[in-house]
Amino acid sequence: MERKILDSAQVNTEALKFMSENNTDTVNEIITTIAKNKIVVIGMAQNPVVKKAKKTLEANNMEYTYLEYGNYLSKWQQRLAIKLWSGWPTFPQVFIDGKLVGGSNELTKFLKR
Repeated sequence: MERKILDSAQVNTEALKFMSENNTDTVNEIITTIAKNKIVVIGMAQNPVVKKAKKTLEANNMEYTYLEYGNYLSKWQQRLAIKLWSGWPTFPQVFIDGKLVGGSNELTKFLKR
């Protein structure tokens, strides 16, 4: 199932340019990390749900790579770019074998399969 996004034909050229260049370094870092690692957790400091996902992986003896982007008061623009790129609205964002599993609750369900 494809998620709906605004067709680029409906976006002004200057806005489209800004969208395509916004925080590309962050998104590229994530894409590269996902390609090189079996499990990647993208999160932010001080978020208890991120800590829960990491503990779930650790309890299952699963090694993971963790990328952290600020906290509630910092790096919100990078986190917004990540959300827009992935389509997942919250943190953590857990990737296994290159696929987005979801957040902490989805990770728990995934591991019970």
